[in-house]
Amino acid sequence: MKTLSETWFAEGYIDFELKKYTLLAYLQEVGKYFNEHKLYPQLADVIFHYNNIVSFRENKKFLQEHFPKQLTEINIKKLQLVYERMIEDDELMKELEEIIQFSATRIKGTIQNGAEIYEYVETKLIIAPVGLVPLDTNEGYLMLRDVKGNATTVYHYRLSIFEKHDEKYRGIHTHYIQQWQRSVSNSPESIKAELIRNRKELPNPAVYHIDTDLAYPLEETLLPIAKRSFVKFISK
Repeated sequence: MKTLSETWFAEGYIDFELKKYTLLAYLQEVGKYFNEHKLYPQLADVIFHYNNIVSFRENKKFLQEHFPKQLTEINIKKLQLVYERMIEDDELMKELEEIIQFSATRIKGTIQNGAEIYEYVETKLIIAPVGLVPLDTNEGYLMLRDVKGNATTVYHYRLSIFEKHDEKYRGIHTHYIQQWQRSVSNSPESIKAELIRNRKELPNPAVYHIDTDLAYPLEETLLPIAKRSFVKFISK
């Protein structure tokens, strides 16, 4: 898909019409993915660009704290140098402000469209434990129903805790294991029994089944939202 660099709005020739059509072409392609119910990585990407231009406008540290993995120190310095160079040129800054104002509004609208899909999908997920839940739920298996493929996809999951701004957050890492075609013999309970029998490293695992009736893309939508929903579920 079309992509934008971190400093797309301030690179090359600073012209409102040029930057407007660059952005609109990008957002149009993102919209095509959303129309196919494919949220990721597009939703994360547009959120990044929205925060980036807002931070540039507010002369902050350009998301150093919010997106440390996506925005490197080199990129941060690049943005700061661009800002310092342009702030001395009133006409250039005026043009840039117009670009940023327009872009922020349009990107925010696209984010809202993606957020509506996200929230709808989240309401259609039903999370439930499979069998008895052990005391340690930080590691185990997630079963996710794939309506489109008429299958149950199983992932090994591991929860972690990380600190940010003196607050603790839970993260999740998943690893694909196997996919079972849905049938009477391949119930969540029978799949759990097979996992325990064949994967000795987790003799008493926490196992959860995430059900949905949505035939949405698994990797681009269902799995990312299911993971976030599961973290909230397990943290209650």
